Amino acid sequence: MLCKTQYEVLSEFRSRLAGFLRFSESAAREAGLPPAQYLLLLHVRGFPDRDWATVGELAERLHASHQNAAALVQRCERRGLVVKRQGREDARCVEVQLTPRAEQLVERVAAHHVAELVQLGAVFSAAAAVGPIPVPPRP
Repeated sequence: MLCKTQYEVLSEFRSRLAGFLRFSESAAREAGLPPAQYLLLLHVRGFPDRDWATVGELAERLHASHQNAAALVQRCERRGLVVKRQGREDARCVEVQLTPRAEQLVERVAAHHVAELVQLGAVFSAAAAVGPIPVPPRP
């Protein structure tokens, strides 16, 4: 059973998270990017230990199907934001890399997120302070 404070923290977290997502989508649009394209560029730029990602890896990060991720990559490619190449280690994979123009765009949009992330950090800290929230078993 959750206590009142845990409900309050969950409510505040969901509210702030929704606000962050709206802010992020607005910042992307102001830069001339549909939010989904910004997310793809962000995930390529933020992929650990390399400057490219495969379509499959991007699908995972976007919580999208492989087909939807491939279509999004294709739209970004038509706009000159990404380049695709055959996988170096696995020829069945397609590697996606940002163009210099896309790197500038994603940096500009991401820079606007810093203050918002600081505020979200405070909400995460508050959520952690109330202790673990019990997770009911799945049916």
